[in-house]
Amino acid sequence: MTFPRRGAFAVALISAALLTAAGAQAKVLAKVNGVEITDDDLKVAMDDIGPGLPAGVQGAERDAYVLDYLIDLKIVARKAEADKMDGGAEFARRMTYQRDKALMEGLFTIIAKDATTDAELRKVYNEVSGAQKAEPEIHARHILVATEDEAKAALKRVRGGEDFAKVADAISKDPGSQGGDLGWFTKDRMVPEFADAAFKLDKGQISEPVKSQFGWHVIKLEEKRTKSFPDFEQVKDQVKSYVIQKAQTEQIVKLRDAAKIEKTADAPVAPPSPTLK
Repeated sequence: MTFPRRGAFAVALISAALLTAAGAQAKVLAKVNGVEITDDDLKVAMDDIGPGLPAGVQGAERDAYVLDYLIDLKIVARKAEADKMDGGAEFARRMTYQRDKALMEGLFTIIAKDATTDAELRKVYNEVSGAQKAEPEIHARHILVATEDEAKAALKRVRGGEDFAKVADAISKDPGSQGGDLGWFTKDRMVPEFADAAFKLDKGQISEPVKSQFGWHVIKLEEKRTKSFPDFEQVKDQVKSYVIQKAQTEQIVKLRDAAKIEKTADAPVAPPSPTLK
């Protein structure tokens, strides 16, 4: 059985020790040569390898998958110990790295929890949404052709009563818009010639031929509305991610400012960013 591994052994050891110190009451799920594997061990491993598991593996099947991983981990780790692989400078360096990583992730978890109160999330949401100006948005269709004569012929057909979407499917050179449908968009999303013509239309109105860098367009306006900022619940996850990243970054900056960091002449240096001219 193959599983994604990210230093799970060291992280599991450290996290298990922290859980024991906290007096958590663990439930024994399995024993491997007399060594217990608990539900707390399962949680640690789930945090480590869970994001890399197949999306279709959920619930009890997911737990069983991770438990099998822990069983394999114990068996393989004991074999590595028997082969004297737990000694030497290289192993010590890896253990130090995994310990530091586990401690960092533990602190980041606490920072994330403290930073993402409902009050803070709503405060950030209100600041961002309040800064957004109301903006007109339209839903339109178009027919794109190569020449002005083709555009005039298309305009004659749709003004003569033919269904705009059917004509677009038949002759439009824009393969990305079924029935010529462009969906909802704001003015800044389209090239100026197209946007100026489209936003002057009233609902149901069809434009004269319009030339842009892509060719000649005939545009039909389906609907108009004022673009509103999404409700809090719609963007809560994005707000939460932003708040967490901001809080963790601020902590790193604060700690770096307080630390004495010395890089030697042998330290790698990032190349300068390219300058745009």
